Amino acid sequence: MTHRRTADTAHPLHPLLAERWSPRSFDPEHGLDHADLTPLLEAARWAPSANNSQPWRFLVTRRGTDDFVRLYDTLSAGNQVWAGAASALLLVAAETVDGDGRARSHALYDTGQAVAHLVVQAQAHGLVTHQMGGFDAGAVRAAFDLPDQVTPVVVLAVGQVAAADRLPAPLAAREEAPRSRLPLDSLLLPVSVQV
Repeated sequence: MTHRRTADTAHPLHPLLAERWSPRSFDPEHGLDHADLTPLLEAARWAPSANNSQPWRFLVTRRGTDDFVRLYDTLSAGNQVWAGAASALLLVAAETVDGDGRARSHALYDTGQAVAHLVVQAQAHGLVTHQMGGFDAGAVRAAFDLPDQVTPVVVLAVGQVAAADRLPAPLAAREEAPRSRLPLDSLLLPVSVQV
């Protein structure tokens, strides 16, 4: 199902960026196989990182599996309302300490870049994603026995978009509300050259 919500940008953007949004209404009949997920992970793999450290790590779960349920169970109640219909849930984590015990100061930033690459690649494949900070990191750590040097960062829902009317009324309204962002000038620090 195609449901475009192209951003009303102040300057032209590539369609992959302008059309990317974060729906909550996922098609519960849509599934993702290995061939669907591999290009997304490959895009993340090629993201830039400090000293080419590549600190990102992914836990991939597909709807209908025990691992999906375990990851779903760590989500906040507000995310559980809709995330169970996603085709896959991915835990994204960062190795914040290297093999010698030194802190990787840019690990979270680098992991964010990997997620951005994954999200754009998903968009290119006709998939949608929704990034969630609303999850219990401690519960994730326990459920999947994550090592201490790995920090859970975000959970991604991946799949195909469905009609907003599948959602409870307040969420359906948010799904169809106009997209907005702060004006560009408000994002520039005072010393920046105005663009």
